[in-house]
Amino acid sequence: MVEPGSQAEQVGRLILAGFVVIALPSLPLGNYLIYPFMILTTWFHEMGHGLTAMMMGQDFVQLQIFSDGSGVAESMVAEDISPFARATMAAGGPLAPSIVGAGLILASAREKFWRPALWIMAAAIFASVIIYVRSPTGYAVLPLVAAFLAVIAWKASAGIARFTLQFLGVLAAMSMLRDFNYLFTEQAVIGGQQMLSDTGQIEASLWLPHWFWATLIITISAVMVGASLKYALSDNRRLPPARKLPANVLQFKRTPDDK
Repeated sequence: MVEPGSQAEQVGRLILAGFVVIALPSLPLGNYLIYPFMILTTWFHEMGHGLTAMMMGQDFVQLQIFSDGSGVAESMVAEDISPFARATMAAGGPLAPSIVGAGLILASAREKFWRPALWIMAAAIFASVIIYVRSPTGYAVLPLVAAFLAVIAWKASAGIARFTLQFLGVLAAMSMLRDFNYLFTEQAVIGGQQMLSDTGQIEASLWLPHWFWATLIITISAVMVGASLKYALSDNRRLPPARKLPANVLQFKRTPDDK
């Protein structure tokens, strides 16, 4: 048993939600229920590649999400682009879900950010569908996810809005589990084509094997999400600050054990 509204209760809800997401595929119709979340984590990943390419001064062309949950972000890059820039663009994909997830979890620490963060997420998804997404699966699923977030931001209670932010953050972090084998694979088949994985591209651009970069990416992601959860779920964030009394005021407290 835990105290209602306590840190333990919030952590327990998030852990339970995480287990539900993991267990859904093994339940009847579970694959259909988990499908929008799978597409959303792919969107986080591929948008990370595209936006990182833009940060490196390159041209983000389009994003394709396929029905099996895989995706490709296509960018036009200069022929003389540096190996560091190529590696950074490759790392932007697997790091993006955890970066966004940590940001959403941090936003959940302050009530004034709960609904604005959900509105921003919904608007970003809608905008990406118009500007970058070029696949039937993306057209079909992403607008529904954005509309769902918009409805929560508009109509849901404050508690549900906060939980949704934290759940999206944990969901983004859990996408690392889904991508675990992919990160530790040098090549993968995506959209029917054989290509280097993200860590394979980093290995080709820099030094050290792909498994080293996979381990580093997972470690960075775990630290970011763990730190954001610790901050957002801290009792200091949940409880009001203690009232300060003048130095000449004495306080006498009685406990249930006092006779």
